Amino acid sequence: MIEVQNLVKDFGDNRAVDRVSFQVSKGEVLGFLGPNGAGKSTTMKMITGFLAPTEGDVLIDGKSVKENPLETKSLVGYLPETSASYHDMTVRDFLEFIAEVRGYASTKLSNLVDDIVKKCSLTDVEHQTIETLSKGYRQRVGFAQAILHDPPILILDEPTDGLDPNQKHEMRTLIREMGKTKCIILSTHILEEVDEVCSRVIIIAKGKIVADGTPEDLRKNSSMYNRVYLSVHKAKELAVSEKLTSLPNVEKVEVISENESGLQELFVYPNNKLNILSDVSKLAQTESWVIDSLSLDKIKLDQVFRLLTTQGEIQ
Repeated sequence: MIEVQNLVKDFGDNRAVDRVSFQVSKGEVLGFLGPNGAGKSTTMKMITGFLAPTEGDVLIDGKSVKENPLETKSLVGYLPETSASYHDMTVRDFLEFIAEVRGYASTKLSNLVDDIVKKCSLTDVEHQTIETLSKGYRQRVGFAQAILHDPPILILDEPTDGLDPNQKHEMRTLIREMGKTKCIILSTHILEEVDEVCSRVIIIAKGKIVADGTPEDLRKNSSMYNRVYLSVHKAKELAVSEKLTSLPNVEKVEVISENESGLQELFVYPNNKLNILSDVSKLAQTESWVIDSLSLDKIKLDQVFRLLTTQGEIQ
């Protein structure tokens, strides 16, 4: 449904997007991640046709955005980073205006807006002017206009920004359901949202793609994958670190902390990302170590994100 071909965007001497290429299919929810200034929003604007690329092209359902702007834009629902709206309009007036712009006749328009107001939980505020709404409600109005024409493609830039926890849950549920039949690109800084909603992740840094895969793939490709967390009493006296390093499948041992009572916390990294939990457990039993805690360290996606975007760890 979306094919991004070698996209480049220059702003003067600054290259914001540097030869980015990827594809997204129907039934995929792609999390498009990166630090501020990485080129996420710029790339999304070029995909929607809002911004012209310096080089490259985007195909929407096989058609060039540059050569077929109106046809391709009709297939896309877009929620920009700053939700665009006319603040002196009421919610209902604004959505009716968007429906008219999208080409809906007046006979169908009212029912269409009724449905979208209900779907996005805007019933209580539909007759308020947009300027009087909270940030969360304004965001929901922006989302409503994006999905109003039931497009096969959604481009959502920070869709849950400003929403309270209940609203975020509702929004994520809605996106996950729509993701079964649509092609969705979702930008967010909330990495738990990616785990909950996205079937695939692309991470961009300094205008370039540095990772592409499922959330679990990204974890598996990290140097932290299958590392063991261990806390041991009197570890220094027992030479715990040295004995762990002598195990054949251990690559290195990292001492995290040691308190005054002698409790030491360590990370044990495996060779070739093997599961070494049982090896560490057997050594602890053999050496009669007094273990406070022993477990496989659950890698969070934000840890992988930091490695990829700050230390350049690309596996």
